[in-house]
Amino acid sequence: MSEIKTLHPVEISKLATGFPRLRRTRRTENLRRLVRETVLSPQDFIYPLLVRHGRSIREEISSLPGVYRWSLDRLSAEVEELANWGIPALILFGIPKEKDPIGRENFDEHGIVQESIRIIKRELPEMIVITDVCLCEYTDHGHCGLVREGEILNDESLEVLGRVSLSHAAAGADLVAPSGMLDGQVAAIREALDAAGYSKVGILAYAAKYASAFYGPFREAAHSAPRLGDRKSHQLDPPNVREALREVAQDIAEGADLVMVKPALAYLDVIRRVREHFHHPLAAYNVSGEYAMVKAAAQRGWIDERRIVLEILTGIKRAGADMILTYHAKEVAQWLKE
Repeated sequence: MSEIKTLHPVEISKLATGFPRLRRTRRTENLRRLVRETVLSPQDFIYPLLVRHGRSIREEISSLPGVYRWSLDRLSAEVEELANWGIPALILFGIPKEKDPIGRENFDEHGIVQESIRIIKRELPEMIVITDVCLCEYTDHGHCGLVREGEILNDESLEVLGRVSLSHAAAGADLVAPSGMLDGQVAAIREALDAAGYSKVGILAYAAKYASAFYGPFREAAHSAPRLGDRKSHQLDPPNVREALREVAQDIAEGADLVMVKPALAYLDVIRRVREHFHHPLAAYNVSGEYAMVKAAAQRGWIDERRIVLEILTGIKRAGADMILTYHAKEVAQWLKE
């Protein structure tokens, strides 16, 4: 009895037609939609929201057209709009009244982020509130940890990050997101939260955050640029991928519930490698510089903004991200519902 040969799909197609007819399923929009492998949804998005002191403030950021700093009295309306477009989550970045060497407002019960959390949770309790946990926006030196004689102090900074996380948890945050890339920060925060009875509060770790040039517009928006030096001693070196995998593995071992790659566009390969190596929920941050470049080109008529943005975000998701932090979230949510 002769052996029955199993044919590859392309070989089957050749038998039927002489050559593959792969274009058949691209012929109409409904056919393309039917076989689409990667689908964007507003549920994929986390919206970065900047909050500041004052009243009646809706202050557009010059390098981020369409992105604003919000005062507390105008916050609810903005968050309600996010919810109406189906965006399930936001991440808060605070701009303090005053800066000092350790960033005291960062863990003040009545700090700008803490008050923002309470307002959001009171008005829209189902909105997922994530908080950035870092010192750079709050310190007068602008670095991610405490500084002594020009050196960023790793271990001495962990206790402060724990205090910040506790204050956010007490205000009602669902997730805290340590972004400083300090060694041991996830473990220190997890220990602090659990010891204080906040074991339900999760950690979204900026596990693979690179020392990137794409952060420039955000540093203007949050007034968080370092006064001296840079962040290359603790953020990842852009050429490295294996080191990123070690960082992700370490954060998972320390108790991270979700992990993040930041930035996204120049690091799609890193997103893919993290997705292949780990099963944790994976976020990617489509950062301020990526957003600003698209907006600038669109304003000059050089690109089709809508098509470009959808292509970029689809590419990030296709690379393996489960969720995307993006300043495009509101406009894309609107486009997807049209």
